[in-house]
Amino acid sequence: MKKRFILFCVTFIAAAPICFAQASPSKSDKSASKETAITDLEKSAWEAYKNKQADAFRKLLSKDYCGVYPEGIKTLDTEVADMAKTDMREYSFADTKVAFPSASVAVITYKVTLQATSDGKDASGTYNSASVYIKQSGKWLAVFHGEAKTQ
Repeated sequence: MKKRFILFCVTFIAAAPICFAQASPSKSDKSASKETAITDLEKSAWEAYKNKQADAFRKLLSKDYCGVYPEGIKTLDTEVADMAKTDMREYSFADTKVAFPSASVAVITYKVTLQATSDGKDASGTYNSASVYIKQSGKWLAVFHGEAKTQ
């Protein structure tokens, strides 16, 4: 657990400067296309989770996936198991940014506002979220996701 927390911290520290350094108003079509692809994958993961489509959700995540939340660190299996305990009614993204620190790594950050219950408790609110995708065998897969509720 300590190892995953350290991985989370290192990833966040490494990703923050990359995200804030984005300021190229004239992005090439190829770059914009890659950003759209990552954003679409992230929205697909949320949609699969909302609709409790475990198989579709699993296909979007790496087998080495790690999720970091205030309540703890989750593996792919625990993330899928928690899906059954969650009732997500709606969600929306804002302030989405995508960075590519290398050709096979993508970092997406955004605010998500959602209406949901988890394990019978209200989980509605606005969260700062981030995911890291890696390209494996030509396919983008989420390897990390983290959320922190805004104040």
